[in-house]
Amino acid sequence: MDTFFISHGSPMTSIDDKLPARHFMQSWQKNILPTKPKSILVVSAHWETPEPTVNIVDRNDTIHDFNNFPKVMYELEYPAPGAPALAKRVIELLNNAGFNTKEDKRRGLDHGAWVPLMLMYPETDIPVCQLSVQPEMDGGHHYNVGKALAPLRAEGVLIIGSGSATHNLSISEPEDGPVLPWAIEFDTWLKEALIDQRHEDVKKYEEMAPGAKMAHPWPEHLYPLHVALGAAGEMAKAELIHHSWALNSSLSYASYRFTT
Repeated sequence: MDTFFISHGSPMTSIDDKLPARHFMQSWQKNILPTKPKSILVVSAHWETPEPTVNIVDRNDTIHDFNNFPKVMYELEYPAPGAPALAKRVIELLNNAGFNTKEDKRRGLDHGAWVPLMLMYPETDIPVCQLSVQPEMDGGHHYNVGKALAPLRAEGVLIIGSGSATHNLSISEPEDGPVLPWAIEFDTWLKEALIDQRHEDVKKYEEMAPGAKMAHPWPEHLYPLHVALGAAGEMAKAELIHHSWALNSSLSYASYRFTT
């Protein structure tokens, strides 16, 4: 099964019908992946831990990890079944690759997981497990995490990295203004590096990409891409499956499929 990186964007994607990314996610089963996965592993930018950590629960709670949004968003629920068997398999694969993997028996799904999933799989009938990122590590570390998880693709597991192609929320511009130059530069570089299979450059994006520090003042929203890319393998081919802009012209919803 192919792996994917989804730019989940603002939590408003869950309710704002004006966002093209919302319609992209809603069309997932029809246009992107008609085959129903046995289970889903989401690597979310919104779960940061020192070591790779998976949640092991029977049913996922919905974590509303955002502030000052419309009241209706705090009433949304995505009670997907947990995936304990998948979680244990993730731990096995990562530990065999030399990682010190932890488990969390209380955590549910943060909005990096449930916002896209409620649009992609609204039936909430697929078991879901979540894996954390390590913001103190680098792209190579996360690529290797993905590489260790590659066997899951043959086991019917859909691996989704959920983050953002650009993510600098400190920049405030009019929403109807032009896309900011640094965002275009980084977004374009990332697309070309992925399509040209320059995986080493992507791992070292902080050194190689123009505007890297502006596009990602902190790295956690790009690391899910490294995991998804690593899981697809060294020969993975990238396909841009969606692109749009939102939130003051700096937030890219670029999303990718990685095919071996």
